Amino acid sequence: MLFQTWAFAAFFAAVYPVHLLLRGTRWGLVWLLAASYVFYAVFDPIYLVLISYSIVVDYGVLWAMSRWGRRRLCLAISIVNNLGLLGFFKYGSFAVDNINTALAAAGAGFELSRPTMLLPVGLSFYIFQSLGYVIDCYRGQTQRQRSLLRHAVFVSFFPRLLAGPIERARNLLPQLERTPRPTRGDVAEGLSLFVTGLFKKMALADYLALYVDKVYSAPGQFGRSALLAATFLFTWQIYFDFSGYTDMARGIARMMGIRLMVNFRRPYLAASLGEFWGRWHISLSSWFKDYVYIPLGGNRAGAARTYLNMFTTMVLSGLWHGAAWTFVLWGAVHAVGRFATREMERTAFYRERVPTIVKQGIVFAFVMLAWVFFRADSIGDAWLVLTRILTCPWEDPGCPLLAFVLIAAVWGYEYACESRMRAVLERPLVKVAMMTAMIVYLVLLVSPGRQPFIYLKF
Repeated sequence: MLFQTWAFAAFFAAVYPVHLLLRGTRWGLVWLLAASYVFYAVFDPIYLVLISYSIVVDYGVLWAMSRWGRRRLCLAISIVNNLGLLGFFKYGSFAVDNINTALAAAGAGFELSRPTMLLPVGLSFYIFQSLGYVIDCYRGQTQRQRSLLRHAVFVSFFPRLLAGPIERARNLLPQLERTPRPTRGDVAEGLSLFVTGLFKKMALADYLALYVDKVYSAPGQFGRSALLAATFLFTWQIYFDFSGYTDMARGIARMMGIRLMVNFRRPYLAASLGEFWGRWHISLSSWFKDYVYIPLGGNRAGAARTYLNMFTTMVLSGLWHGAAWTFVLWGAVHAVGRFATREMERTAFYRERVPTIVKQGIVFAFVMLAWVFFRADSIGDAWLVLTRILTCPWEDPGCPLLAFVLIAAVWGYEYACESRMRAVLERPLVKVAMMTAMIVYLVLLVSPGRQPFIYLKF
Protein backbone atom coordinates (compact mmCIF):
# COMPACT_ATOMS: atom_id res chain seq x y z
CA MET A 1 0.00 0.00 0.00
CA LEU A 2 2.13 2.86 -1.31
CA PHE A 3 1.49 6.41 -0.11
CA GLN A 4 0.87 7.70 -3.65
CA THR A 5 -2.02 5.30 -4.38
CA TRP A 6 -5.78 5.64 -4.03
CA ALA A 7 -5.74 2.52 -1.86
CA PHE A 8 -3.72 4.38 0.77
CA ALA A 9 -5.99 7.42 0.47
CA ALA A 10 -8.98 5.20 1.29
CA PHE A 11 -7.07 3.50 4.12
CA PHE A 12 -6.08 6.80 5.73
CA ALA A 13 -9.57 8.23 5.29
CA ALA A 14 -10.87 5.30 7.38
CA VAL A 15 -8.07 5.39 9.98
CA TYR A 16 -7.81 9.14 10.60
CA PRO A 17 -11.24 10.03 12.05
CA VAL A 18 -11.20 7.03 14.40
CA HIS A 19 -7.71 8.03 15.54
CA LEU A 20 -8.99 11.52 16.38
CA LEU A 21 -11.85 10.06 18.40
CA LEU A 22 -9.72 7.56 20.34
CA ARG A 23 -6.52 9.66 20.60
CA GLY A 24 -4.87 9.61 24.01
CA THR A 25 -6.68 6.48 25.20
CA ARG A 26 -5.62 2.85 25.40
CA TRP A 27 -8.08 2.10 22.62
CA GLY A 28 -6.34 4.73 20.54
CA LEU A 29 -3.13 2.70 20.77
CA VAL A 30 -5.03 -0.48 19.91
CA TRP A 31 -6.41 1.29 16.86
CA LEU A 32 -2.95 2.51 15.79
CA LEU A 33 -1.49 -0.98 16.15
CA ALA A 34 -4.37 -2.53 14.20
CA ALA A 35 -4.01 0.09 11.45
CA SER A 36 -0.25 -0.48 11.27
CA TYR A 37 -0.69 -4.24 11.04
CA VAL A 38 -3.34 -3.95 8.30
CA PHE A 39 -1.08 -1.52 6.42
CA TYR A 40 1.86 -3.96 6.63
CA ALA A 41 -0.22 -7.08 5.89
CA VAL A 42 -1.26 -5.63 2.51
CA PHE A 43 2.28 -6.30 1.27
CA ASP A 44 2.32 -9.87 2.63
CA PRO A 45 0.52 -11.18 5.74
CA ILE A 46 3.53 -13.35 6.62
CA TYR A 47 5.47 -10.18 7.41
CA LEU A 48 3.34 -9.78 10.54
CA VAL A 49 4.86 -12.93 12.03
CA LEU A 50 8.37 -11.52 11.76
CA ILE A 51 7.62 -8.04 13.10
CA SER A 52 5.56 -9.52 15.97
CA TYR A 53 8.44 -11.84 16.86
CA SER A 54 10.87 -8.90 16.85
CA ILE A 55 8.55 -6.82 19.06
CA VAL A 56 7.98 -9.59 21.62
CA VAL A 57 11.66 -10.59 21.88
CA ASP A 58 12.93 -7.04 22.43
CA TYR A 59 10.11 -6.31 24.88
CA GLY A 60 11.12 -9.44 26.80
CA VAL A 61 14.79 -8.42 26.68
CA LEU A 62 13.96 -5.01 28.14
CA TRP A 63 11.81 -6.60 30.84
CA ALA A 64 14.63 -9.01 31.75
CA MET A 65 17.14 -6.17 31.72
CA SER A 66 15.11 -4.27 34.32
CA ARG A 67 14.17 -7.28 36.49
CA TRP A 68 16.95 -9.81 36.05
CA GLY A 69 19.91 -7.50 36.10
CA ARG A 70 22.11 -9.35 33.60
CA ARG A 71 22.11 -6.24 31.40
CA ARG A 72 25.09 -7.10 29.21
CA LEU A 73 23.73 -10.59 28.48
CA CYS A 74 20.28 -9.16 27.71
CA LEU A 75 21.81 -6.64 25.31
CA ALA A 76 23.78 -9.41 23.61
CA ILE A 77 20.58 -11.43 23.12
CA SER A 78 18.90 -8.46 21.44
CA ILE A 79 21.88 -7.72 19.20
CA VAL A 80 22.25 -11.36 18.12
CA ASN A 81 18.52 -11.75 17.52
CA ASN A 82 18.06 -8.53 15.56
CA LEU A 83 21.20 -8.82 13.47
CA GLY A 84 20.51 -12.53 13.01
CA LEU A 85 17.09 -11.75 11.53
CA LEU A 86 18.59 -9.08 9.31
CA GLY A 87 21.45 -11.34 8.24
CA PHE A 88 19.25 -14.33 7.46
CA PHE A 89 16.55 -12.57 5.45
CA LYS A 90 18.63 -9.85 3.81
CA TYR A 91 22.07 -11.38 3.39
CA GLY A 92 21.50 -15.15 3.33
CA SER A 93 21.49 -15.49 -0.44
CA PHE A 94 24.38 -13.02 -0.78
CA ALA A 95 26.50 -15.04 1.65
CA VAL A 96 25.78 -18.33 -0.12
CA ASP A 97 26.62 -16.81 -3.53
CA ASN A 98 29.99 -15.62 -2.25
CA ILE A 99 30.74 -18.96 -0.56
CA ASN A 100 29.96 -20.75 -3.82
CA THR A 101 32.26 -18.37 -5.69
CA ALA A 102 35.05 -19.16 -3.25
CA LEU A 103 34.38 -22.91 -3.54
CA ALA A 104 34.49 -22.73 -7.32
CA ALA A 105 37.77 -20.80 -7.21
CA ALA A 106 39.22 -23.46 -4.91
CA GLY A 107 38.05 -26.25 -7.24
CA ALA A 108 35.82 -27.83 -4.60
CA GLY A 109 33.53 -29.41 -7.18
CA PHE A 110 30.33 -28.73 -5.27
CA GLU A 111 28.26 -25.77 -4.19
CA LEU A 112 25.67 -24.87 -1.58
CA SER A 113 22.06 -24.57 -2.62
CA ARG A 114 20.95 -20.96 -2.83
CA PRO A 115 18.10 -20.15 -0.42
CA THR A 116 15.07 -18.41 -1.86
CA MET A 117 13.27 -16.17 0.57
CA LEU A 118 11.30 -12.96 0.67
CA LEU A 119 12.94 -9.82 2.00
CA PRO A 120 10.23 -8.21 4.16
CA VAL A 121 9.86 -4.53 3.26
CA GLY A 122 10.92 -2.21 6.03
CA LEU A 123 12.90 -4.94 7.83
CA SER A 124 16.12 -2.91 8.10
CA PHE A 125 14.26 0.13 9.40
CA TYR A 126 12.23 -1.43 12.18
CA ILE A 127 15.12 -3.72 13.21
CA PHE A 128 17.42 -0.72 13.65
CA GLN A 129 14.75 1.28 15.48
CA SER A 130 14.04 -1.55 17.92
CA LEU A 131 17.73 -2.32 18.46
CA GLY A 132 18.54 1.34 19.04
CA TYR A 133 15.83 1.48 21.70
CA VAL A 134 17.32 -1.52 23.53
CA ILE A 135 20.81 0.01 23.41
CA ASP A 136 19.50 3.34 24.74
CA CYS A 137 17.81 1.52 27.64
CA TYR A 138 21.03 -0.39 28.35
CA ARG A 139 22.95 2.90 28.45
CA GLY A 140 20.37 4.50 30.70
CA GLN A 141 19.54 7.14 28.08
CA THR A 142 15.84 6.28 28.05
CA GLN A 143 13.37 4.39 30.23
CA ARG A 144 11.87 1.02 29.40
CA GLN A 145 8.31 1.20 28.12
CA ARG A 146 6.27 -1.03 30.41
CA SER A 147 3.32 -1.31 28.04
CA LEU A 148 3.76 -4.02 25.40
CA LEU A 149 1.05 -2.30 23.37
CA ARG A 150 2.88 1.02 23.31
CA HIS A 151 6.17 -0.76 22.56
CA ALA A 152 4.50 -2.50 19.60
CA VAL A 153 3.12 0.77 18.21
CA PHE A 154 6.57 2.36 18.57
CA VAL A 155 8.12 -0.34 16.37
CA SER A 156 5.29 -0.69 13.83
CA PHE A 157 3.83 2.86 13.51
CA PHE A 158 2.70 2.73 9.89
CA PRO A 159 3.79 6.14 8.48
CA ARG A 160 7.46 5.37 9.17
CA LEU A 161 7.35 1.56 9.01
CA LEU A 162 8.52 0.97 5.45
CA ALA A 163 11.42 3.40 5.02
CA GLY A 164 11.86 5.41 8.19
CA PRO A 165 12.88 7.75 9.55
CA ILE A 166 14.53 5.52 12.15
CA GLU A 167 13.06 7.16 15.25
CA ARG A 168 14.62 7.29 18.69
CA ALA A 169 12.54 6.18 21.65
CA ARG A 170 13.04 9.50 23.44
CA ASN A 171 11.26 11.30 20.59
CA LEU A 172 8.44 8.95 19.58
CA LEU A 173 7.46 7.10 22.78
CA PRO A 174 6.46 10.22 24.76
CA GLN A 175 4.19 11.23 21.89
CA LEU A 176 2.50 7.83 21.98
CA GLU A 177 1.92 8.22 25.73
CA ARG A 178 0.36 11.67 25.46
CA THR A 179 -0.65 12.23 21.87
CA PRO A 180 -1.79 15.87 21.63
CA ARG A 181 -4.86 16.84 19.70
CA PRO A 182 -3.80 17.93 16.20
CA THR A 183 -4.24 21.66 15.68
CA ARG A 184 -5.25 23.35 12.44
CA GLY A 185 -1.57 24.23 12.08
CA ASP A 186 -0.62 20.56 12.39
CA VAL A 187 -3.13 19.56 9.73
CA ALA A 188 -2.03 22.36 7.40
CA GLU A 189 1.66 21.57 7.86
CA GLY A 190 0.98 17.85 7.47
CA LEU A 191 -0.91 18.36 4.23
CA SER A 192 1.86 20.65 2.98
CA LEU A 193 4.51 18.01 3.74
CA PHE A 194 2.44 15.27 2.10
CA VAL A 195 1.83 17.28 -1.09
CA THR A 196 5.52 18.21 -1.25
CA GLY A 197 6.52 14.56 -0.88
CA LEU A 198 3.95 13.45 -3.45
CA PHE A 199 5.31 16.03 -5.90
CA LYS A 200 8.89 14.92 -5.29
CA LYS A 201 7.98 11.29 -5.89
CA MET A 202 5.55 11.44 -8.80
CA ALA A 203 6.49 14.62 -10.65
CA LEU A 204 10.25 14.46 -10.14
CA ALA A 205 11.67 11.08 -9.07
CA ASP A 206 9.44 8.91 -11.28
CA TYR A 207 9.96 11.24 -14.24
CA LEU A 208 13.76 11.20 -13.91
CA ALA A 209 13.67 7.42 -13.53
CA LEU A 210 12.44 7.02 -17.13
CA TYR A 211 15.78 8.22 -18.50
CA VAL A 212 17.98 6.82 -15.72
CA ASP A 213 16.55 3.30 -16.00
CA LYS A 214 16.93 3.30 -19.78
CA VAL A 215 20.62 4.20 -19.62
CA TYR A 216 21.67 2.15 -16.59
CA SER A 217 19.87 -0.98 -17.82
CA ALA A 218 22.36 -1.17 -20.72
CA PRO A 219 25.26 1.23 -20.02
CA GLY A 220 27.40 -0.34 -22.72
CA GLN A 221 25.09 1.12 -25.37
CA PHE A 222 25.66 4.74 -24.30
CA GLY A 223 28.52 7.20 -24.40
CA ARG A 224 29.90 9.87 -22.09
CA SER A 225 27.12 12.44 -22.32
CA ALA A 226 24.25 10.02 -21.77
CA LEU A 227 26.00 8.25 -18.88
CA LEU A 228 26.94 11.55 -17.24
CA ALA A 229 23.41 12.88 -17.70
CA ALA A 230 21.89 9.68 -16.28
CA THR A 231 24.23 9.79 -13.28
CA PHE A 232 23.37 13.44 -12.65
CA LEU A 233 19.66 12.70 -12.90
CA PHE A 234 19.94 9.67 -10.62
CA THR A 235 21.67 11.86 -8.04
CA TRP A 236 18.47 13.87 -7.89
CA GLN A 237 16.10 10.95 -8.47
CA ILE A 238 17.20 9.14 -5.32
CA TYR A 239 17.03 12.37 -3.32
CA PHE A 240 13.52 13.19 -4.55
CA ASP A 241 12.39 9.59 -4.10
CA PHE A 242 13.64 9.07 -0.56
CA SER A 243 13.05 12.56 0.80
CA GLY A 244 9.63 12.43 -0.87
CA TYR A 245 8.78 9.31 1.13
CA THR A 246 10.03 10.97 4.32
CA ASP A 247 8.00 14.11 3.65
CA MET A 248 4.85 12.06 3.14
CA ALA A 249 5.53 9.97 6.26
CA ARG A 250 6.13 13.09 8.34
CA GLY A 251 3.04 14.73 6.86
CA ILE A 252 0.77 11.78 7.69
CA ALA A 253 2.12 11.59 11.24
CA ARG A 254 1.86 15.37 11.72
CA MET A 255 -1.83 15.31 10.79
CA MET A 256 -2.22 12.67 13.51
CA GLY A 257 -0.52 14.93 16.06
CA ILE A 258 2.84 13.12 15.99
CA ARG A 259 6.09 14.74 14.91
CA LEU A 260 8.68 12.53 13.24
CA MET A 261 12.27 13.70 12.92
CA VAL A 262 13.62 15.56 9.89
CA ASN A 263 15.53 13.08 7.73
CA PHE A 264 16.90 15.34 4.99
CA ARG A 265 18.17 18.90 5.17
CA ARG A 266 19.12 20.00 1.64
CA PRO A 267 22.11 17.60 1.38
CA TYR A 268 23.35 18.80 -2.01
CA LEU A 269 24.23 22.17 -0.49
CA ALA A 270 26.80 20.56 1.81
CA ALA A 271 30.25 22.13 1.72
CA SER A 272 32.05 19.01 3.03
CA LEU A 273 31.47 15.26 2.99
CA GLY A 274 31.03 15.26 6.76
CA GLU A 275 28.34 17.90 6.39
CA PHE A 276 26.71 15.87 3.61
CA TRP A 277 26.22 12.94 5.99
CA GLY A 278 24.79 15.35 8.54
CA ARG A 279 22.15 16.35 5.97
CA TRP A 280 21.45 13.05 4.12
CA HIS A 281 19.34 10.27 5.69
CA ILE A 282 19.99 11.89 9.07
CA SER A 283 18.29 9.17 11.11
CA LEU A 284 20.54 6.44 9.64
CA SER A 285 23.71 8.54 9.73
CA SER A 286 23.16 9.41 13.38
CA TRP A 287 22.29 5.74 14.15
CA PHE A 288 25.62 4.53 12.77
CA LYS A 289 27.45 7.34 14.53
CA ASP A 290 25.88 6.60 17.94
CA TYR A 291 25.79 2.80 17.81
CA VAL A 292 28.80 1.89 15.62
CA TYR A 293 31.34 4.70 15.19
CA ILE A 294 31.44 5.96 18.79
CA PRO A 295 31.43 2.46 20.40
CA LEU A 296 34.35 1.53 18.12
CA GLY A 297 36.25 4.44 19.66
CA GLY A 298 35.26 7.31 17.39
CA ASN A 299 38.09 9.81 17.12
CA ARG A 300 39.41 9.25 20.64
CA ALA A 301 42.39 7.00 19.87
CA GLY A 302 44.50 8.82 17.31
CA ALA A 303 44.27 9.41 13.58
CA ALA A 304 44.90 5.84 12.42
CA ARG A 305 42.18 4.39 14.67
CA THR A 306 39.82 7.22 13.72
CA TYR A 307 40.21 6.41 10.03
CA LEU A 308 39.74 2.70 10.67
CA ASN A 309 36.56 3.39 12.66
CA MET A 310 35.32 5.73 9.94
CA PHE A 311 36.04 3.17 7.23
CA THR A 312 34.31 0.37 9.14
CA THR A 313 31.26 2.52 9.78
CA MET A 314 30.92 3.65 6.17
CA VAL A 315 31.37 0.14 4.76
CA LEU A 316 28.74 -1.23 7.15
CA SER A 317 26.46 1.64 6.15
CA GLY A 318 26.94 0.70 2.51
CA LEU A 319 26.22 -2.96 3.26
CA TRP A 320 23.06 -1.96 5.15
CA HIS A 321 21.73 -0.53 1.90
CA GLY A 322 21.89 -3.79 0.02
CA ALA A 323 23.35 -7.28 -0.23
CA ALA A 324 25.78 -6.55 -3.06
CA TRP A 325 29.43 -5.59 -3.39
CA THR A 326 28.42 -2.43 -5.22
CA PHE A 327 26.93 -1.06 -1.99
CA VAL A 328 30.01 -2.08 0.00
CA LEU A 329 32.21 -0.29 -2.53
CA TRP A 330 29.93 2.77 -2.41
CA GLY A 331 30.45 2.97 1.35
CA ALA A 332 34.20 2.46 0.95
CA VAL A 333 34.41 5.23 -1.66
CA HIS A 334 32.74 7.65 0.75
CA ALA A 335 35.14 6.58 3.50
CA VAL A 336 38.15 7.24 1.27
CA GLY A 337 36.64 10.59 0.34
CA ARG A 338 36.40 11.50 4.01
CA PHE A 339 40.03 10.45 4.54
CA ALA A 340 41.19 12.60 1.64
CA THR A 341 39.29 15.74 2.63
CA ARG A 342 39.09 15.65 6.44
CA GLU A 343 42.40 17.35 7.18
CA MET A 344 42.09 19.73 4.23
CA GLU A 345 38.72 20.94 5.49
CA ARG A 346 40.31 21.85 8.81
CA THR A 347 42.88 24.22 7.30
CA ALA A 348 42.36 27.97 7.59
CA PHE A 349 42.89 28.39 3.84
CA TYR A 350 40.07 25.99 2.94
CA ARG A 351 37.70 27.32 5.58
CA GLU A 352 38.27 31.02 4.89
CA ARG A 353 39.62 31.45 1.36
CA VAL A 354 37.80 28.85 -0.75
CA PRO A 355 34.33 30.14 -1.74
CA THR A 356 31.41 28.14 -0.35
CA ILE A 357 29.97 27.55 -3.80
CA VAL A 358 33.26 25.95 -4.90
CA LYS A 359 33.22 23.65 -1.87
CA GLN A 360 29.62 22.72 -2.62
CA GLY A 361 30.52 21.97 -6.23
CA ILE A 362 33.39 19.68 -5.21
CA VAL A 363 31.22 17.78 -2.72
CA PHE A 364 28.35 17.45 -5.19
CA ALA A 365 30.64 16.13 -7.93
CA PHE A 366 32.13 13.53 -5.59
CA VAL A 367 28.75 12.40 -4.27
CA MET A 368 27.35 12.22 -7.81
CA LEU A 369 30.16 9.99 -9.09
CA ALA A 370 29.94 7.82 -5.97
CA TRP A 371 26.26 7.22 -6.75
CA VAL A 372 27.42 5.26 -9.82
CA PHE A 373 28.34 2.33 -7.55
CA PHE A 374 24.97 2.60 -5.79
CA ARG A 375 22.93 2.56 -9.01
CA ALA A 376 24.91 0.17 -11.22
CA ASP A 377 23.80 -3.45 -11.36
CA SER A 378 27.36 -4.73 -10.89
CA ILE A 379 30.88 -3.52 -10.19
CA GLY A 380 31.66 -4.17 -13.86
CA ASP A 381 28.83 -1.87 -14.94
CA ALA A 382 29.97 0.79 -12.47
CA TRP A 383 33.51 0.66 -13.80
CA LEU A 384 32.21 0.83 -17.38
CA VAL A 385 30.13 3.92 -16.59
CA LEU A 386 33.00 5.74 -14.87
CA THR A 387 35.47 4.80 -17.60
CA ARG A 388 33.22 6.03 -20.38
CA ILE A 389 32.41 9.25 -18.52
CA LEU A 390 36.14 9.98 -18.32
CA THR A 391 37.29 8.77 -21.75
CA CYS A 392 34.51 8.70 -24.36
CA PRO A 393 33.85 11.60 -26.74
CA TRP A 394 30.89 13.89 -26.17
CA GLU A 395 27.65 13.24 -28.01
CA ASP A 396 23.98 14.18 -27.83
CA PRO A 397 22.65 12.47 -24.67
CA GLY A 398 19.05 12.57 -25.87
CA CYS A 399 18.00 13.76 -22.43
CA PRO A 400 14.79 15.81 -22.02
CA LEU A 401 15.47 19.47 -21.25
CA LEU A 402 12.53 19.53 -18.80
CA ALA A 403 14.46 17.28 -16.42
CA PHE A 404 17.22 19.87 -16.06
CA VAL A 405 14.72 22.74 -15.79
CA LEU A 406 12.94 21.02 -12.89
CA ILE A 407 16.21 20.26 -11.11
CA ALA A 408 17.44 23.83 -11.60
CA ALA A 409 14.20 25.13 -10.09
CA VAL A 410 14.56 22.88 -7.02
CA TRP A 411 18.25 23.66 -6.64
CA GLY A 412 17.51 27.38 -6.80
CA TYR A 413 14.74 27.02 -4.24
CA GLU A 414 17.04 25.17 -1.85
CA TYR A 415 19.71 27.85 -2.16
CA ALA A 416 17.03 30.45 -1.42
CA CYS A 417 15.97 28.48 1.68
CA GLU A 418 19.48 28.92 3.10
CA SER A 419 19.62 32.64 2.35
CA ARG A 420 17.78 35.75 3.50
CA MET A 421 15.01 34.78 1.07
CA ARG A 422 13.87 32.09 3.51
CA ALA A 423 11.66 34.52 5.42
CA VAL A 424 9.82 35.34 2.20
CA LEU A 425 9.41 31.67 1.24
CA GLU A 426 7.90 30.88 4.64
CA ARG A 427 5.11 33.44 4.32
CA PRO A 428 1.70 31.74 4.26
CA LEU A 429 0.69 33.28 0.93
CA VAL A 430 3.88 32.05 -0.75
CA LYS A 431 3.48 28.55 0.70
CA VAL A 432 -0.13 28.34 -0.44
CA ALA A 433 0.86 29.47 -3.94
CA MET A 434 3.57 26.80 -4.11
CA MET A 435 1.23 24.08 -2.86
CA THR A 436 -1.36 25.12 -5.44
CA ALA A 437 1.23 25.05 -8.23
CA MET A 438 2.38 21.55 -7.24
CA ILE A 439 -1.18 20.23 -7.07
CA VAL A 440 -2.01 21.70 -10.49
CA TYR A 441 1.16 20.18 -11.95
CA LEU A 442 0.32 16.78 -10.46
CA VAL A 443 -3.24 16.86 -11.76
CA LEU A 444 -2.52 18.13 -15.26
CA LEU A 445 0.94 16.81 -16.16
CA VAL A 446 1.67 13.67 -14.14
CA SER A 447 0.45 10.26 -15.26
CA PRO A 448 -0.83 7.93 -12.54
CA GLY A 449 1.71 5.34 -11.52
CA ARG A 450 2.64 2.87 -8.82
CA GLN A 451 6.43 3.06 -8.94
CA PRO A 452 7.75 1.69 -5.60
CA PHE A 453 10.05 3.83 -3.50
CA ILE A 454 13.74 3.01 -4.02
CA TYR A 455 14.43 2.54 -0.31
CA LEU A 456 11.68 -0.05 0.17
CA LYS A 457 14.14 -2.71 -0.97
CA PHE A 458 16.63 -1.73 1.71
